[in-house]
Amino acid sequence: MAAALLALGGRWIGGIDGPLFYGVLAMVVPGLSGLGLLRRDGPGERMILLGVWGLAALLTASLSGGLTGPLTGFVFLPLAAGIALGGPRPVQAGALAVGLAALAGLFSAWLGGPGPHLPALAAISALLTAAAAALAVRLSWRQREARLAAAEAETARIETLLASQPGLTLVLEPSGRVLAAYGAPPVSLPVDPLFESGLVAAVHAPDRPRLLDAIDRAIKGHDGAALFAPRAALDRRVQLIVRRLEDPSGPRLIAQVFDATAQYARELGLEIARAEAETREAGKTRFLANMSHELRTPLNAVLGFSDIMRQRIFGPLPDRYGEYAENIHQAGGHLLDLINDVLDVTKIEAERYTLTLERFDAREVVSAAMALVRVGADDKGVNLSSILPGDPVEVSADKRALKQIALNLLSNAVKFTPRGGSVTVTVEAVGPYLEVVVADTGVGIAPEDVRRLGRPFEQAGEMEQRRQGTGLGLSLVRAFAELHGGRMSIDSTLGEGTAVTVRLPVALIARAPAPEGGAEIIQMPLKGGGG
Repeated sequence: MAAALLALGGRWIGGIDGPLFYGVLAMVVPGLSGLGLLRRDGPGERMILLGVWGLAALLTASLSGGLTGPLTGFVFLPLAAGIALGGPRPVQAGALAVGLAALAGLFSAWLGGPGPHLPALAAISALLTAAAAALAVRLSWRQREARLAAAEAETARIETLLASQPGLTLVLEPSGRVLAAYGAPPVSLPVDPLFESGLVAAVHAPDRPRLLDAIDRAIKGHDGAALFAPRAALDRRVQLIVRRLEDPSGPRLIAQVFDATAQYARELGLEIARAEAETREAGKTRFLANMSHELRTPLNAVLGFSDIMRQRIFGPLPDRYGEYAENIHQAGGHLLDLINDVLDVTKIEAERYTLTLERFDAREVVSAAMALVRVGADDKGVNLSSILPGDPVEVSADKRALKQIALNLLSNAVKFTPRGGSVTVTVEAVGPYLEVVVADTGVGIAPEDVRRLGRPFEQAGEMEQRRQGTGLGLSLVRAFAELHGGRMSIDSTLGEGTAVTVRLPVALIARAPAPEGGAEIIQMPLKGGGG
């Protein structure tokens, strides 16, 4: 607006005409364009406005003789505009525009001579430029103050937010020196001593390696955590989580500190309870092992004497006494089997059972187990059959454990299969695995019971069915299978039957013997035809 008044006034009074008039009038264009561009203020719009200022200054310098003419002050207006717009890029662009305008003025003076000598106009242009520069500096300072005020307000807001946190937030140097603290500190870790001696000194000495390790992890860019006891309160525990904080002044760490005494007490209580439970379990295991051993000795004597009586080795007995002796022998045998199962379970749970590996034919072991249960199956009217391969099934396993697996599965199948049903055992070598499958047409197992079976003393079915067993048979099968590195699986349909599969990685893969007189020759088929 001032440039427009200057141009019109000078034209009316006289002395400003021709190129000089248009040079003054050129400075009106940036002001008018600024009114439209700054309505949508942004970095792009500001750079466009500076470009208009630069073109106007270049045109004014070319028409007025540049630095030798009466409009010298107007040449520096792009720099004032850059300062007013704020930021390093506008200032640099304004300085570049001033340089280009000055060069254009020198070139114009070299071609057409120096501009007219008009001291008053030169003074007015200088005063207008000085006023514009002063206004630009004032605007720049206001923008800077506004940015500083906004930054301080944001900093105060963040500090207020941190101070309201339930835990303590620390800003640390990598050495552990505390630079700032926000929030509520744990009762056992007051803040003032942390500023005096640092965080590491406030930690109980045995816990300092954990703290230093967490700090080291945070410096490397990972989250670090440490649980430690404060030196001033050894009965308390503090949890620290620390991570790296990017800061222009150097590496910084930000740590969150919480009182973890209650959590530590719970974990300690759980650990104590777990240790006590393990101690009780170990004591129970030792008791059962010792008790089983103590019971077997007199029980063997009972079995021996009852066997002598039922066989009438030393003479005849009344029929009733002979029946009693038979019942005693059967009950004693059942009790001995139960004790042996309990003893095996306790050894396995105590991790004291050692497999004795030997090489044998798995068919023989399964056949021996079938012979033991065949009498009971015949008495009950259950058809017992087997599907065994014609060739030997060589395995490397614990012979007694494999026999126990087959015997328990067959006994269970016969026990829970009604008269007229069938039990079939299948033995097969599948690669390195031995598969033993015992399938029956018995009462079956409910789906919710299948998930429980295999744990000691777990039973399925109605109460009448549970009275027929102890719940140790399948648990021993599962345990022996896992000791060999295998597994047991149960597939059952209630009312139709059950199939139990034991898969053990114990089969020895047979290789064909090499021909006599040298290496084996394997003929390969010819490709692409031939003769």
